[in-house]
Amino acid sequence: MGFLKKILFFNLIILTCSFAVSDSYRYMPNHAFKAGEYFEYKVKYGFLSIGEATVDVSPQIYSVNNRPCYRINIFGRTTGLTDLFHIRNTYRSYLDTAAILPQKFLMDLHENNYRKEQTIVFDHISNAAIREQNKERKNFKLPDNIHDVVSAYYFLRTIDFSKVKVGETLASNMFFDDEIYNMKVKYNGKGVIRTKYGKINVIKLNPILPPNKMFEGEDAIRIWVSDDKNRVPVKIEVDFYVGGATMELKEYKNVKYDFHWL
Repeated sequence: MGFLKKILFFNLIILTCSFAVSDSYRYMPNHAFKAGEYFEYKVKYGFLSIGEATVDVSPQIYSVNNRPCYRINIFGRTTGLTDLFHIRNTYRSYLDTAAILPQKFLMDLHENNYRKEQTIVFDHISNAAIREQNKERKNFKLPDNIHDVVSAYYFLRTIDFSKVKVGETLASNMFFDDEIYNMKVKYNGKGVIRTKYGKINVIKLNPILPPNKMFEGEDAIRIWVSDDKNRVPVKIEVDFYVGGATMELKEYKNVKYDFHWL
């Protein structure tokens, strides 16, 4: 996996740490987001702008597995000098509007001459999924209420952090690239940060990853989520053994609630 691809991938993973609920076909109230919202982020490595990412929910509601779903896209691309690598990656999830679980997931990766397309259809009643890639179909047995990398981020936004204790760690399972990951995140309380729009109250989160050779220290990944009803990541910092990357909110529109800039 190339270095830039790793940065974009781990930024995506950062956005997708979430928490477990154990019913089959649960009902999960959602007061944080709506169809039609849009966010754009800029990605920097040190002082160098290396890419951008957009996160949007289609205005239309889709039917997948006979369930109403939001269609959510996350698109990442290199920019400027780093566009010599020509990375154009799309991750799409059809998210059940009632259960906040994925019914279908698509991944389309363009990285220079490399191309990968994958589709996963989930069956939450049977705790199974069918993955299609390069005309190959493969069946998987999965845990209850499994997420993909996109749906997990949106499930995170439904969490009421007023009921989570500082220092508490929460976890959920996520299915990605034929593997089941136990994603964990620690709640580190609240704070205030400065953005291009002004200061904002935030919730501080620290994803916990297994020992690795890429990140430096236990607090190598830091996420600041708006402490309001939107619960949107407004800034992310990542410390690598060589340098660091940031991801900051650049543009937004059609949010369900106005941000409370200070």
